[in-house]
Amino acid sequence: MLVALKQKKTVTLAILFSLVFPFITQNNYYIHVMTLSFIWMIGVYGLNLLAGYVGYLSLAHAGFFAIGAYTLGILTVKAELNFWLAFILSCVITCALGFFIGLIALRTKEHFFAIYTLCVGYIIYLVIDKWDSLTGGVRGLIGIPAPSNIGPISFQTPVSQYYLVLFFLLLVIFIMYRIVHSLTGRTYIAIRNSEELALTIGISTMKNKLASFVLSTFFAALSGALYASFIRFIGPDIAYISITFDLLTFLLVGGIGTLSGPIVGTLLIVWISQHLQFLQDYRMLIFGPVLTLLIIFYPRGIVGGFISWKMRLKEKKESKMNSRHSKNALISSHSGPKKQIKEG
Repeated sequence: MLVALKQKKTVTLAILFSLVFPFITQNNYYIHVMTLSFIWMIGVYGLNLLAGYVGYLSLAHAGFFAIGAYTLGILTVKAELNFWLAFILSCVITCALGFFIGLIALRTKEHFFAIYTLCVGYIIYLVIDKWDSLTGGVRGLIGIPAPSNIGPISFQTPVSQYYLVLFFLLLVIFIMYRIVHSLTGRTYIAIRNSEELALTIGISTMKNKLASFVLSTFFAALSGALYASFIRFIGPDIAYISITFDLLTFLLVGGIGTLSGPIVGTLLIVWISQHLQFLQDYRMLIFGPVLTLLIIFYPRGIVGGFISWKMRLKEKKESKMNSRHSKNALISSHSGPKKQIKEG
């Protein structure tokens, strides 16, 4: 009960800090970086749902991110649709593609699934790069509009876009929380732990895996659409495998299979990268060894390591309390008969 209260307090403080952040800094550059971090977090939550809770690592995540971004760009720039209609369609179209790709991909397991999705991701990149008449090819898409007004609410300023992205991030976190703390979440974890055992107890593994895969692509599409409307320019490089590896790095550093891992990992890596821009060409020389050491000593990431540390502390306290109770019981059992003899 106390742990739950502490977690609620931590989440409440984090939300309050994110709400007042633009007023604390009043620096458009910091607001820009934080907004971009929120967008990446949404994509990382999609990767975390599939890899962290179901146990299937999709390496096509950047491809679905790019489909969401390019669908929004094409529908607004070329088809000149209303922004919010294009925004919804970008998520729907990506989910539909994710459904058909998932039907085939999820028939494979473990490293075969990772290799298959890697190939799918690369095919998506090639389609975007080579289909010049639709996607603009290497030139990309320019002039993607910012989110259109909703009544009196405008999203033309950096602060308003910050709060819009924050709204979607909080919505994604709420959805993830509800999934993880439900029967569906326990079903996903059962599949991750042992798919064969899950089948024997009557769990429809294919149905659950496909649902998680489609939801993962939805988060990727949402992240991509927000990215396109925020940056206003996209190129084929957003579909490249390096984006998937960046998202995976955020997840591994923060803590795979944890609710707050995507937040911690993304904030940490993005802000460190911003402060080490002069070492951009040697970024992987820095992050590579650090990530290797982290996986060796903290395989569940920073958040996972912190949770494990707290559990060990709790176990030590409980063992000490049990030993004290046993000692007190032993002393009272020895002292009881002596008192009776003296009284007699």
